[in-house]
Amino acid sequence: MSLETIPTPLARSWRDIPQPIKPRTMTRGGKWRLARSILRGAAVGALVIGLGWATWKIAGALQENSRSLPATAKAIPVRAPELVTDGVLDAAWLAERLALPAGASLMELDLELLRTRLLADRQVITAALTREFPDRLIARVTERTPVVRLKTEWHGRTEEMLVARDGVAFTGTGHDPELIARLPWLDGARLAPRNDGLAPITGLDVVNDLLTQVQLHAPHLYAAWHVVSIAHLASDNEVEVRTHDGVSIVFNARGDFFRQLAKLDYLWEKIANAADSMAQVARIDLSLGREVPVRLQLAPAVPEIARGKKAPAGSVLPSRFVFPTQPKSKREL
Repeated sequence: MSLETIPTPLARSWRDIPQPIKPRTMTRGGKWRLARSILRGAAVGALVIGLGWATWKIAGALQENSRSLPATAKAIPVRAPELVTDGVLDAAWLAERLALPAGASLMELDLELLRTRLLADRQVITAALTREFPDRLIARVTERTPVVRLKTEWHGRTEEMLVARDGVAFTGTGHDPELIARLPWLDGARLAPRNDGLAPITGLDVVNDLLTQVQLHAPHLYAAWHVVSIAHLASDNEVEVRTHDGVSIVFNARGDFFRQLAKLDYLWEKIANAADSMAQVARIDLSLGREVPVRLQLAPAVPEIARGKKAPAGSVLPSRFVFPTQPKSKREL
């Protein structure tokens, strides 16, 4: 006797179960919150569009040749321009550079032309002019800070110029004469003409880093520096400094200036104790690493040397010292 096979229904998910109950509709409070969010979005959009339209209309009204400008705004003469700067320029310089016509109104001024006049002075890096009605003109400028001095032949005459970190040379206005007198001279630089004046001098960023380090950590050394030469910067990566006493100091432009200055400060004391009293330092080479060659020369006050012969002042001794250095720490400097 065979048994009949009863088909077993496949397992179903609860999702397959009919749902005769209608889903719950949104409550009145939910509808009100949805409506309020839609209204807020529409209000914000309308405000943005309104502000944009108002700005466009105001900009159009402030055009130089706008006929809709009230006659009273064109009749008020502009006051003396005001200067906001991060440097040493003053209001007298600003008035001279702008050269505003007498009795001109604020709306008659060509701001782009006036800005070009300010930027023509190479001491100025950036310039911006702003109108404030009815009669105020405000100029905001940023200035270059001099790093070294430079003597050059320009327009058929010898002229003293200042050079900033970016290599731009400028005549300089408003600086303290005592501060400028303490700046070292730049040697070994070439000034190339360009359409707008002189092309920037390359390598001044390295010189600025060296001078910043020595002023920060060893100002007593900086006070004796007279000339900074970049004649061998491109070829040998060397910056040479000559002091007021004629001592030549060579720095490695790719090395750590702080460590080299620490060696230099350490050597002054060691040379004073080890060197012959008849000689004075002629050259210190810090570009070779830990071993620092020091060359000595005869002091001008010494009348004789070996063999009883007189030596001309400044002649070089054949001896040469090489000192292993132990750099000082920042605290010791």
